[in-house]
Order: sequence, then C-alpha cells, then structure tokens
Amino acid sequence: MDKKLYDLMDWAGVEAIVYSEEDHPEKYLGPHQTDDGITIQAFFPDAVKVCVQVKDNGKAYPMDMEDEAGYFAVLLPGKQIPEYSYLVTYEDETVEEKQDAYAFAPQITEKEAKKFNAGICYDIYKKLGAHPVTVGGTEGVSFAVWAPNAIRVSIVGDFNFWDGRRLPMRRFGDTGIFELFVPGIQKGALYKYEVKAKGGLTYLKADPYANAAELRPNTASVVADLHDFTWNDDAWMEERKKRDTKKEPMFVYELHLGSFKKPEDGRPFYNYRELAPMIADYVKEMGYTHIELLPVMEHPFDGSWGYQVTGYYAPTARYGSPQDFMYFMNYMHENKIGVILDWVPAHFPRDTHGLSNFDGTCLYEHFDPRKGSHPHWGTLIYNYGRPEVSNFLIANALFWKNVYHADGIRMDAVASMLYLDYGKNDGEWVANIYGGNENLEAVEFFKHLNSIFKKDGDGAILIAEESTAWPKITAPVEDNGLGFDYKWNMGWMNDFLAICSWIRFSGHITMGN
Repeated sequence: MDKKLYDLMDWAGVEAIVYSEEDHPEKYLGPHQTDDGITIQAFFPDAVKVCVQVKDNGKAYPMDMEDEAGYFAVLLPGKQIPEYSYLVTYEDETVEEKQDAYAFAPQITEKEAKKFNAGICYDIYKKLGAHPVTVGGTEGVSFAVWAPNAIRVSIVGDFNFWDGRRLPMRRFGDTGIFELFVPGIQKGALYKYEVKAKGGLTYLKADPYANAAELRPNTASVVADLHDFTWNDDAWMEERKKRDTKKEPMFVYELHLGSFKKPEDGRPFYNYRELAPMIADYVKEMGYTHIELLPVMEHPFDGSWGYQVTGYYAPTARYGSPQDFMYFMNYMHENKIGVILDWVPAHFPRDTHGLSNFDGTCLYEHFDPRKGSHPHWGTLIYNYGRPEVSNFLIANALFWKNVYHADGIRMDAVASMLYLDYGKNDGEWVANIYGGNENLEAVEFFKHLNSIFKKDGDGAILIAEESTAWPKITAPVEDNGLGFDYKWNMGWMNDFLAICSWIRFSGHITMGN
C-alpha cells in the first residue's frame, strides 16, 4: 500500500461508505486535489481489481484495495483532475468500464433549492426526480429527492443490483435535498430511493417526482424522457389563449379511461393511443366540447379510480407510456376537444412505497393524526403549511398544464381541504388558531396556486369540486376569494339526479306536446 495514499485516507469516512451511513459521499469518493497529487477513491462491492484509465494519455493506474468490502483508492501524479473512467474487473474476469458519478458537480443550483425551500420554485419538477441529461459530453441521469430527515439516501435500481451501498447520494447543503448525476443509466431503467432513517430502519421509496412508474402491482419508478415527443397542437394552444369559456359553451363529458371501453382480446385496458380516436369520435358525435378524465396519475389500486395517487408526476402505466399520453392529449386538441384532468391534492394513500413517512418522519403529512389523516377514507392529509409540500403540489398542477398541455385542472374534494373537521367526529380534529374549523393553510394554498396558475395567461382553467356554502370560491384572490374559475357543484348534481330518479320511479312523466 502506498504510504502517501495511506496517510491521505480518512478511515472513518471509508468505514461510513462501506457501512452505507454517509450523507456526504463526495467527501471521500471521486477525485480530490492534494499537495501530493490527485486522490481518486471508489467503492465497487464484488470487484477484485479496479484501474483508473486517464483519457489524455490512455494510461491505466491500478487502484489499491483499501477495504476488502470493495473500497479502492489511487494517488495520481499532477495537480489537475484529469478526465478518467474506471476499469472494473469482477471475479468471473469480466471487465466493465464505468464513469465516476462523484466526478460531476450537482445539477441543481443553490438558488433553485432555496426557492423550493421557500415554496416558490414552480418548475421544481425539472430538477427533482430523474432526468436524462448530458453533462460535459457524458450521458446519464440526474437524480434528486427531498428527504431532509434521512440519515442517508441511495439510488438503487436494475442497474446496480438494488444495492444501496453503491450509489449514496450527496446531501445538498442544508436544503434537505439529496442529489447525484449517474453516468450511463438509460431511459427505461427501474429505480427507487433507499432511505436510511434515524434509528437505522432502511426501506425503499418510489420517487415522488418520477415521470413514469411500473405497472401495478410493481411499484418501482421508471426513468423517462419527456422531451421524446413532437406536439402538433400549436393552433389549439394559441386559440385557447383567446377563448373565454364563460362566454362560449363548454359541454363536458366526464369519463374513466379504464371503463370507457374494454378490449375484446383479453387485455385489461386499451392503450392511450388506441383510446384517443374512440373517445374523440364519441365526444364529437355527442356534441361535447371537453372531456374530463378521472385521475390519470399513477395509483396502486384500480378500485380507487385514481383518487388515491402515489405518482403525481407520472401518467398511469395501465394505459401506456408518458409519450402515449402525450399522443392522447395531442389527438384531442387536433380534434378541437379540450381536456380537463381530475387532480387530487386533498389526500394520499398510506402505501409504504409512496409519500407516507417518506424520510422516516411525517414529511408530506401532519404528525398529529387529528390533522394528518382522514379516519373514514384511511388516507393521509397533506401539510399545506410546509413550503416544500405546497411547492410539490403547486408545481404538479403547473406540470400537467405546461408539460402535457392540459386545458384545465378539476380539483377533487376541495371541501375536505377547507374544513378541519370534514368527515371527523369530536376529538378527531384540531381547531385553527382562532378556534374555528377553517383550514387556513389550505385556504392560502388555494390562493397561491390560483394566482400562479393564471399568470401564464394561456387560457387553462381551474375548477373546484366543492359542495358546501364556503363563500367566494370563484371570486378573485385580490377580492379575498379562492380564485377558481368554476365551482363543480356536487350538491346540485346529487339533487338533480335524485329528482330524475324520483320522476322515473314515481311515474311522474308527462308525454305529449
């Protein structure tokens, strides 16, 4: 073993890497400049030999195995960090060339992260999640996740044997974000985050910002490139900016994609691309101007119809890929049909791979179950007062509008968000600071979302599904209203259907002129 290299090693750091307890792996792994040269350290479990191959001179420098678990290091001559790759030899004598994830700088800026912490980074979906990018000519995927209370977070997937020791992520300052650019990962790769919580519990979580997910019952996130589609709806999008939906007829057909029509070939569902012409033909024949889709966001249970979401940034894999859903949206617009998406910011399910107890703490939900759970629905309630949670949801509404060209968002269960005692008995809820049952944090969330959503002036609308007497649902935010464009009045619908049912079954039907 090289004496200079031995003296330069931080052995406590080496142990933290080997035992997967380090949240700043960049301190030990990758290249570092020293007075004696450039140290390069790497952790490759199962490797028997590793060399650093320098690009400029093509020379391969053998690395010393500093720990038998697979920790390697080498001291290179010179003062400047060279371009290099690893040549990793395994027990079966196969050799694999790998780029070093720890040789690349963070792909998120401090400004972006601080805006997220303040709840105002409205395109945070471009940074958090998994994004195929090219950095300095090297292709790979930039991963980032918010998990402030985790001891350590690692990227695991079908590209590293789902082994949390191999790609520990870098904690990005005091922002609570963990990030890492990993060279070589391809679109379609399966991944999750392995989270080590305080107390030592280690578990796997799907990516809250994932753009695609596995088909249920599998729960892994999928690396997707949302730039892999060519839109042809420019004319529709330009016309939408000028349209006033309050002066022109808007006739909406609400549907669930999985129930609209079933394949006769044994498949459980049609693809988004197959559904597009069938739905468009029916809608045009019936004279509708818009369709309203029950939630298309990824969800684990078919029976929920999409109202218990685990993948807010991913169209469900039941009907195809993100590009397939883009095709669906594009097809509707080409046929002059608007698309409103049902959206569920009121609650989320307790599935362990999802948002619940995400970093070992109640991160997205309230800690107090009187605030953080729906006793009748069995779901969890978002903590709207936490800026990063509010940002997650506001950015999500903007995501569907900006990335998938949604013409409107119909917000589900608004009443459950407005009232702290919604669906709860005495002792199951906590009053606000004034002693009332109004959820003041949710009210501010609505105002924030509606004000930002309309700034683009692109003609997209926001609808509140709300059935109570809460005042000023559709009044402007400037007038102390919530700022919605429309109220989807479930009370009126229920009354109307009850009247129709009474007429039908009581025989009160008059035929004639």
